Amino acid sequence: MSRLSRRSFLAGASSLLVAPALRASAEEFDADVVVVGAGAAGIAAARRCGAAKARVALFEASRRIGGRCVTDTALFGIPFDLGAHWVHGGSANPLAALAQGTGLKVYPAPRSQTVRIGLRNARDAELENFFGSLVRAHRAIDEAGRKADTAAARALPGDLGNWQQTIEFALGPFACGKSLANVSAADVANAGSRDVAAFCREGYGALLVKLAAGLSPRLSTPVTRIDGDRNGVDVYTNNGRLRARTAIVTVSTNILAANKIEFKPELEKSVLDAAAGLSLGSYDHVGLLMPGNPLGLQPDDLVFEQASGSRTAALLARGSGTDLHMVELAGDVGRELSKQGEAEMVDFATGWLVSLFGANSKNAVKGSRATRWNEQPWVLGAMSAASPGHAYARRALRAPIGARIWLAGEALHESKWGTVDGAWESGERAALAALNQMGLLKKPEPERPVRESQPRRRKRHR
Repeated sequence: MSRLSRRSFLAGASSLLVAPALRASAEEFDADVVVVGAGAAGIAAARRCGAAKARVALFEASRRIGGRCVTDTALFGIPFDLGAHWVHGGSANPLAALAQGTGLKVYPAPRSQTVRIGLRNARDAELENFFGSLVRAHRAIDEAGRKADTAAARALPGDLGNWQQTIEFALGPFACGKSLANVSAADVANAGSRDVAAFCREGYGALLVKLAAGLSPRLSTPVTRIDGDRNGVDVYTNNGRLRARTAIVTVSTNILAANKIEFKPELEKSVLDAAAGLSLGSYDHVGLLMPGNPLGLQPDDLVFEQASGSRTAALLARGSGTDLHMVELAGDVGRELSKQGEAEMVDFATGWLVSLFGANSKNAVKGSRATRWNEQPWVLGAMSAASPGHAYARRALRAPIGARIWLAGEALHESKWGTVDGAWESGERAALAALNQMGLLKKPEPERPVRESQPRRRKRHR
């Protein structure tokens, strides 16, 4: 790979720096921090470093920012979240708080949902049985995970009856992107509660774009190699080399495990093993434009079925009150359909709707598009989910690589893994570590002791 001089590199990439230089140093650096990846973790890290007046260079391999959280408005003329859509934690989510200053609307997700049994809605008694069984199953996995890092499937109660397949889908592929046989019960137990959720009316990815304002990421610029030493890092892209004091790498665990980025010195086996143990599950949306509410569903209605096998899905209907419906394909079935191509995914999704709402539902589809995250070369999947025996690999990935490189992303958050806010908090944590290592983190000023006012002495009158 040809090398560019520092002068020519800076002349062609001055827009990468999002804050002015702090001061001259003994060694010439092109940036203080290189952030690899402009997803939620990378944006959070770049914002935090920029706020500390560090010089930041932000590289993104794809043509757009957001990572696995991207909103497209061109496909259907309305917001379509291609990746992450649920704002987990509701108002407690830090991104929901940041949204208040962007002009975008974050609103609570409805608490109710629809369950279909064949071509009809489940009756009240059937719903009570389903939700009761779902709670028991989740509680059993949680209890098992607090005792051992075993497969979540082994913890399921044996009396789930006709709801067995639905519950396995809801707690496995729908929640984790993997079947429960391939998910650690301890990882599920460590996950924080996700019962409270919200949606962004303009799209979750649109919110990330707003929060990335002023960062000037370099798009279509994959980082291919990072050389670290005691004093700094050399970062190589398709446009040349950049010398920085530190680097924060926010790529997915599948990218790490596939050695898409070369590290010198090489990543230790423990890091690669941890990444492999936190491989990404499969989760895709099939967006269907269905004007006029032909299914008779409420806005943001979440629909499951009483499934008779593993070939099932979920439906998130009428996103934010629009005509967009999303059929969720996940786990092994979703991965296989993704391999077959978009046409097969759409065909499965529409056929599944026919089985729940009748033949007219297929005729009501006026436009379609399927995501295929497993085939995205700089992602290779959806969200991380720990395999049995690897629940604590998340902690292992938080250790710095050498003296100058940190990893960040949703896979490094022990309780918010698989979420955008988990990625965001991980990026901020890595940024603080990097700033502290460089001595750029301001220490809070010590509190001055408060002098107590002395009571005035009264004059004695003789």
